[in-house]
Amino acid sequence: MAPRIAFEDFVAGQVDSYGAYPVTRQEVIDYAREFDPQPFHLDDEAGRTSLLGGLAASGWHSCAILMRLNCDQFITDSTSMGGPGIDEMKWLKPVFPGDVLSVRREVLEARPSASKPDRGIVRFRFELINQKGEVVLVQVNPILFGRREAAAVPAASQGASHV
Repeated sequence: MAPRIAFEDFVAGQVDSYGAYPVTRQEVIDYAREFDPQPFHLDDEAGRTSLLGGLAASGWHSCAILMRLNCDQFITDSTSMGGPGIDEMKWLKPVFPGDVLSVRREVLEARPSASKPDRGIVRFRFELINQKGEVVLVQVNPILFGRREAAAVPAASQGASHV
């Protein structure tokens, strides 16, 4: 089955909100133990005495949650080809166990690739938001998407030579 979402579905200025990801104490500790074993991500008392004010998720854990929500909402049902990197990443507030996170996605730009006509580049601003409406993370990055018209054209018609 062909992906439902392609480059043409993204228009500059478009805003969408989605997700409701509950953060648990155990996953905060498990993630930290595996990938970011700093005391304020592993221990309640160390978290309380840190600038975070309590046991808090690693910023990288917050990024992973954002990716999960994006995959669930649109990436896994799209022509996504991945992205060339992150332009901006800011952790604005700690993420605590018990927080429920959602995403606000804004399309900043959508343009066809100048060198590869089968794809386009969409630049997004993602905000990860807690249940209080506070933005805890901002990420700005481009993602490459296949174009719907290119998928509909048989490969032999896309410039392959016929002998």
